[in-house]
Amino acid sequence: MTNKSNKLLILTMLCQPILVAAQNTESDSLLLQQAMKEEKPVNLPLFQTKFTADPSPLVVGDTLFLFTSHDASPEDIPDENERSSAGFFMYDWLLWSTTDMVNWTEHGAVASLKDFTWRSRENGAWAIQTVEHNGKYYLYAPLHGHGIGVLVSDSPYGPYRDPLGKPLVWQREHWEDIDPTVFTDEDGRTYMYWGNPHTYWAELNDDMISLKSGVTTLPHIQNYQEGPWLYKHNSHYYLAFASTCCPEGLGYAMSDSPTGPWTSMGYIMSPTHRDRGNHPGICNFKGKTYVFGQNYDLMHIQSFVHHERRSVSAAEMKYNPDGTIVEVPYWLDVPPLEQLHWLNPYCRVEAETMAWGYGLKTAKMGIENTGVVADMPLSTGRCNMYVYDINEGEYIRLRGVDFGSGAKRFQLAASAQGKCLVTLRLDRADGPVIATLTLKETGSLEQYKTFTTKVHNANGVHDLYLCFSGITAPARLDWWQFNK
Repeated sequence: MTNKSNKLLILTMLCQPILVAAQNTESDSLLLQQAMKEEKPVNLPLFQTKFTADPSPLVVGDTLFLFTSHDASPEDIPDENERSSAGFFMYDWLLWSTTDMVNWTEHGAVASLKDFTWRSRENGAWAIQTVEHNGKYYLYAPLHGHGIGVLVSDSPYGPYRDPLGKPLVWQREHWEDIDPTVFTDEDGRTYMYWGNPHTYWAELNDDMISLKSGVTTLPHIQNYQEGPWLYKHNSHYYLAFASTCCPEGLGYAMSDSPTGPWTSMGYIMSPTHRDRGNHPGICNFKGKTYVFGQNYDLMHIQSFVHHERRSVSAAEMKYNPDGTIVEVPYWLDVPPLEQLHWLNPYCRVEAETMAWGYGLKTAKMGIENTGVVADMPLSTGRCNMYVYDINEGEYIRLRGVDFGSGAKRFQLAASAQGKCLVTLRLDRADGPVIATLTLKETGSLEQYKTFTTKVHNANGVHDLYLCFSGITAPARLDWWQFNK
């Protein structure tokens, strides 16, 4: 082969990833445009009011709680010079819940870096996992460069408090103590795994806030990078993880013991140039298994210029007869999640419950959060929330609303400084109108009023759209409900 041919081959090999990435960008851009125009059903990120990452599912009764980390939006980054940076800006952890897998209720920040008084950094609220044990909820959190801490609460909503006032684990010789996952086996023994790029584990005492064993370093698991997720299915133990970057996928290993040895089994989701980061969370819920992970698809609706502004997605996951996992295609390439039951519109529905609400924002009532750690409240527990930053043409979509034999009236609790027209439509953002309601000035944004209107031709099961137009001043939404 000539030198010229050698150079051409090398250039082709170097350019191939760039060409593949460019093709993926063009394809995903078209797909996202079709999804936004509702021309095609697409498995889009679960949440739109905030950028989210590092999903940690927890099933309590008939409710699936999902804890996530939180990539700050540019306006929430204190240093204006950093707002266009591609780096990580992470200050708190968020909570969401669902009973049907498609309509999610936001609960805001459940904890932040401020809840660890011994930390020294104002950034780095990385991947957590929350587990239930003997009626209490334990939130295990990495504080980059300062080990892994733990918070405890009597409720998944919080408030969470630090019972130790120091790290649970801190190997001071390195900065590898990140991404904890905690699992209690059927015999009552509890294990914590963590680490990047090495995998560490230790057994916890029954108090869940102290170590029963020393720290063990596992032999390297093929393709392991970080973000372990330890769980058991039937007789097999699984360790899912973010695979070697970049690009990054979701790998997994299997074992007959919660402490290994582990055999690498390949991928839950293969690495792809469409996604430079991923992080698994896996749970069984109402007879199905779900895998949660992260991507940049929400950010890509606006821009393919890279920033660490991630979004959480989910897909149903299945097992082969031998216990191995059937590989899941990339998030955008699987069908949207199946709704597990219809939404009842005849009881109070929080405004921050939605299947889609792109462009809107949410906040806890009475709590101002500037994005600066020093200004954040300590973990507050469950608080009422509102939807704000409502702009012309935006809407809230709810999937599978069961109106039964027919709704007669609609009421919406809101505050407003001017007028805002709320149009209720079925099945599409431009679908049949069943009601219109005008929000009028309530005195202040902190003063809420219940607005009521008549409803026509609303029966059976439909997607519901609350569409906003004619906005003359800011408004906030609290809750809504239909009446028969």
